[in-house]
Amino acid sequence: QVQLVESGGGLVQTGGSLRLSCAASGIVFSVNVMGWYRQAPGKQRELVATITSSGSTNYADSVKGRFTISGDNAKNTVYLQMNSLKPEDTAVYYCNSRSPWNNYWGQGTQVTVSS
Repeated sequence: QVQLVESGGGLVQTGGSLRLSCAASGIVFSVNVMGWYRQAPGKQRELVATITSSGSTNYADSVKGRFTISGDNAKNTVYLQMNSLKPEDTAVYYCNSRSPWNNYWGQGTQVTVSS
């Protein structure tokens, strides 16, 4: 059964850092694009960052220079290192996996940045 499990969310102060992890099972990284999305209350879910199996990355303008997405193919795990966090980053962060045939989501992990 395909499963994406996020971890690493929490409460941090402005300027702090967090590292989110997404452990995937039943998914082949070589044919999937992994990504992080976030959704704040009353807002649409938005793309944060993506990474391909070859290591190509893409970031939303709002997080460029502060967030870094990476993956460990051996562990089937994708990470999101978040630095210089701002209150505007407060949201539920979701791990996503896309293939030519499927689209999977994790349950999400809450990130709250206090000012």
